[in-house]
Amino acid sequence: MKSILWVVPICCIAACGSSDKPSQTVNRDTLTQRQKDSILANSKIPGARAVGNAMRAADSTSARVLRTDTVARDTTEF
Repeated sequence: MKSILWVVPICCIAACGSSDKPSQTVNRDTLTQRQKDSILANSKIPGARAVGNAMRAADSTSARVLRTDTVARDTTEF
C-alpha cells in the first residue's frame, strides 16, 4: 500500500513535467497575408483569378481613399 502512495505522486509529477511541445515555439511563417494572396492569385487553382481581382479592387479603393483624404486635408488647412 505504501508503494502505491509513492508511485501515484511520482507519475503525476512526471506527467506534468513532460510535454510534447517545446516551451518556446518559433513562428516560421514569414510570408505576409498579401504575399500569400499574391501567390494564390498567380496559381492555376480554379477561382484564383478572383483573388487577384479582389486585391486590385482593394488597392484601387485604398488609393482613392488616400487621394480623398489628401484633398480634404489640403482644403481644410488655412
